[in-house]
Amino acid sequence: MVNRINFCLIVLLFFTSCDSWILPEDPKTEPLDIFDSLWKDVNERYSFFEHKDIDWENIRATYRAKITNDMGAVSLFDVLANMLFELRDGHVNLAAGFDNSRNWEWYQDYPDNYDQNIIDKNYLRRDFWISGPLKHQFINDVLYVNYSSFSQNIAQGNLQVVLERAKLGRGIIIDVRNNGGGSLGNAYTLASAFTDTEVLVAQKRIKNGIGMDDFSTWEDITVPAGEDVYSGPVVVLTNRRSYSATTFFAQMMKELPQVTIVGDQTGGGGGIPVYGELINGWTYRFSGTQTIDMEGRQIEDGVLVDVRVDLNPISTAKGEDNIITTALRILMGNN
Repeated sequence: MVNRINFCLIVLLFFTSCDSWILPEDPKTEPLDIFDSLWKDVNERYSFFEHKDIDWENIRATYRAKITNDMGAVSLFDVLANMLFELRDGHVNLAAGFDNSRNWEWYQDYPDNYDQNIIDKNYLRRDFWISGPLKHQFINDVLYVNYSSFSQNIAQGNLQVVLERAKLGRGIIIDVRNNGGGSLGNAYTLASAFTDTEVLVAQKRIKNGIGMDDFSTWEDITVPAGEDVYSGPVVVLTNRRSYSATTFFAQMMKELPQVTIVGDQTGGGGGIPVYGELINGWTYRFSGTQTIDMEGRQIEDGVLVDVRVDLNPISTAKGEDNIITTALRILMGNN
């Protein structure tokens, strides 16, 4: 009987300890103060209020009314996350340790236009080359290159292998569909491999004051000249899941004369994030810059393609990626 009681006490102690470890603690600071701090920082530093026609004052009134000083951490997190969701921005997150708010609607309402199984089985196949993060394989006389994340660093030696191999063929396809972004440095590195002169590709400005119109002056964004570059025809494949650094890369490539963008426009993400920390330790980020293309269009809305193509279900049923097929026709026609 004693052993049974001891066992029950151990079980009770275990689950009590787990609860205190897994569940978030209620805020030690007043929730209204936390709310006001977040709203104020976004109000002063977010860069797309006017572009997206967002009434941040009205949003404050709506969500502040949901805050009470006796609410728990989960309830407070939900209110703050829902408020930030109103910004309609994939670069906006709130991280609380037990959860991370996110907005993925920039791609969820659009076709995927990408099937990894088809790529692996019928295009990369078993004998593709791996040069750092770049996977590449010849399709007829065209080098197909798949790059899944700009967070994977491109070493110059790896890139040079790809460029030298491409020079043996009749063109190159760079597939950045489903590439959600990463380091802008990798975008510059890859884009500069296709130009031997510096190229003006976009302009940027930073939100630098508390007023809605307080921005720095526009500054040029240029792709630096590369060394031993590939000068042949290039097709870049994008879809709505091409985001952030991938959007910047697409804009860089779009301004090069030998490049054609094929597929669907990128998902956007043209505002570089700024960061902050709340008084309860939660962290957050949101867009603090704007970037426009050479026609004055915000790339936050995505980079437009030159040739619009969706995956055809009939083609995919046969194991064919008709977006790649379109790219091959473009490249073969350029030779």
